[in-house]
Amino acid sequence: QVQLVESGGGLVQPGGSLRLSCAASGSIFSINAMAWYRQAPGKERELVAAITRGGSTNYADSVKGRFTISRDNAKNIVFLSMNSLKPEDTAVYYCNLEVVTYDLRSRPYWGQGTQVTVSS
Repeated sequence: QVQLVESGGGLVQPGGSLRLSCAASGSIFSINAMAWYRQAPGKERELVAAITRGGSTNYADSVKGRFTISRDNAKNIVFLSMNSLKPEDTAVYYCNLEVVTYDLRSRPYWGQGTQVTVSS
């Protein structure tokens, strides 16, 4: 089994910063792609940022230059540093990890979600 635990969400004023973390544990052989998604009320879940095991990244246009995704392969953690936050960034943020377990099967796993609210 694989468990993902997210942390770091909260309430922040416009222009502020937050850092999200997603830590994976359990029967992990390796982790390929790691990503962050978000879902705002009444909207579909959307990809925010992704990072390969080698460190290549891609971002949604709406967050380029403000958000940074990074990972610690030794600790199986992915981070999302969010700066210059805007009210439209308000959403539940989910991590998604492509985990290879000890049976050498690759499966996607989702975190439980963490609320980010940007408001004055």
